[in-house]
Amino acid sequence: MTELVIPARLNGPPTSANGGVSAGLLAGHLPSGATVEVTLRRPPPLDTPMRVDLDAWAARLFDGADLVAEARVVDGAAAGAAVPAVNLDAALVASGDFDGHTDHPFPTCFVCGTARAAGDGLEVFAGPVGGDRHHVAAPLAVKPIHQPPFLPAGDVLGWAALDCPSGWACGLPGRPAVLGRLTARISRVPLPGETCVVVGQLDRWESRKAFSRSTLYGPDGTEYARAASTWIEIPR
Repeated sequence: MTELVIPARLNGPPTSANGGVSAGLLAGHLPSGATVEVTLRRPPPLDTPMRVDLDAWAARLFDGADLVAEARVVDGAAAGAAVPAVNLDAALVASGDFDGHTDHPFPTCFVCGTARAAGDGLEVFAGPVGGDRHHVAAPLAVKPIHQPPFLPAGDVLGWAALDCPSGWACGLPGRPAVLGRLTARISRVPLPGETCVVVGQLDRWESRKAFSRSTLYGPDGTEYARAASTWIEIPR
């Protein structure tokens, strides 16, 4: 049996963990380099010892008897097609028009929260590219505080960076939503001192579910990671 505790500072909504962080921590128990699909069954609690049950190609996270999330190795194509890259200058312009500066459902989110102290989160503020609010981009300036022990080791930084931009591409101010599933392939984790660019794009809404994709690019335009996401609309 393996135990997992997600520190309170790594929240998404105020009382539960960030979805990308949770997914990355659970996926970290599976083979490195694999494409992993993580489905969140309930909001992951903070500062709570949870049990991880493992087999060769799957991991399940439990809070007592309650299934919180499950991860499984899948075919690489499940991470979706890459969202086309934009350059850093365009990402900076887009970030300045981030919708979350004026209407944020979870302003203390570790990844995209605008109400956190400077340097206390990833500060990934994905705004519209060329005015298209379903195609968003943001810089990710990687700092030592984004490394262990503040953020767990492994691919968690990549998973976290891919999470929120895929949500903002869905139009969160008009239709607040939470992450339901994230399928990611992490090829490389950003290093301290690098400024990367993360982009997100909406594919479609189906009733209360939105399907989107995100891609993380390194400073030279090399793809570091990509993901396909499912978001679930919640009451405002």
